[in-house]
Amino acid sequence: MIPKLRYLGIGVLALALTGVGSYAAFARAGRTEPIVRSDTPPELPEAGRRITVKTTLAETRKFEEKLKVQGNVMAKTYAVISTRIGGPLESIFVDEGDTVVAGETKLFQVDTVKVNKGVAIREQDLAVARCGLREAQAQLEKVEIDLNKADLDWDRFQRLRERGVVSQDLLEQQESRQKQTAAGKKLAQTGIDLAAERVHQAEAALALAKKDLADSLIVAPISGKVSKRFREQGEMTDSGSPVVRIDDPSVIEVSVFLPAQYYARVVPGTTRIRIRVYGVDAGEHAITYASPTVDPMLRTFEVKCEIKDPPSGVVPGAMAEADVLIEEREGLGVPVEAVQVRDEHPIVFVAENDTARLVKVKKGIESDGWVECEGPSLTEGAKVITMGQSLLNDGSPIDVQQEPK
Repeated sequence: MIPKLRYLGIGVLALALTGVGSYAAFARAGRTEPIVRSDTPPELPEAGRRITVKTTLAETRKFEEKLKVQGNVMAKTYAVISTRIGGPLESIFVDEGDTVVAGETKLFQVDTVKVNKGVAIREQDLAVARCGLREAQAQLEKVEIDLNKADLDWDRFQRLRERGVVSQDLLEQQESRQKQTAAGKKLAQTGIDLAAERVHQAEAALALAKKDLADSLIVAPISGKVSKRFREQGEMTDSGSPVVRIDDPSVIEVSVFLPAQYYARVVPGTTRIRIRVYGVDAGEHAITYASPTVDPMLRTFEVKCEIKDPPSGVVPGAMAEADVLIEEREGLGVPVEAVQVRDEHPIVFVAENDTARLVKVKKGIESDGWVECEGPSLTEGAKVITMGQSLLNDGSPIDVQQEPK
């Protein structure tokens, strides 16, 4: 038993020594491989070696600060035409795409039978009211004749009473008759007034019926094209039901929304906007409208521009690409790639006598691959390095590979 344990211990010790030897060999092999870090900075050229660069001349050019946005094209003038009275849609005279002329083109008609009958009934009501007025006037004439006779009898009975020919009772009866006839005249006059008001009422009802008749036929309120038809002939409609929509494509508006921070810099009538619609150049126009408020949820505000007689393809409903020109000015500029940041300050390198000179600049507007730069040592025509500049320091020797044309 003991010899077996001795042999087992010797085996374990041999395995342990083999593992230690393998680890040492691996460690020695590992030390022969150099450690490469991905963030190791690139090696700079040897001292005195010239760096090949390319240059571009700094030049004065037009710079534009602009916002690129998308918006909608819509008709400046449009109308959704609805029924003015309820009833069956008797006729529709236009279809989508038809051209209409304001005040001339018929659009649709609603229930002519009902409104024609309504006019006839109101005309009869007016005739009845006028007959009633004539009747009241005749009644007044009759009462006036009776009153005239009552006045004569009253005067005669007074004279007879003074001579004692008639009794006091007969005199009082005649006085009562005279007063009743006078009251009857007032009643007849009131009847005339009532009949006259009934005539006015019937005239107003007839005018309303005639208006319903006129409203049953709708003509185009604006010129343009029918862009939508909401109803079909024979459908029942209520008053105010939309039937067709007309858009005037001769004058359109482009609507876009801008960030709220630009609100004070957008001036209607002054600020310009360039429009393209599906590759079609719609020109440059002045902004005609800026919303008086900013949307509190999105922090944006709407602006519009007007385009008269737009080119083919620029139609209501299309999507527009717009460049809003916030500011335009001329200034000294260099290509964007020439500007670097060293010590948290923008700089460019200028080639002078085969030497790179570092120039601190102040950046301005960036547009079309160029950036506006101001600096006391940067002048128009300066050879600004645009390739190889990341390898340079102030005073580095350079070899200009390609001179600007």
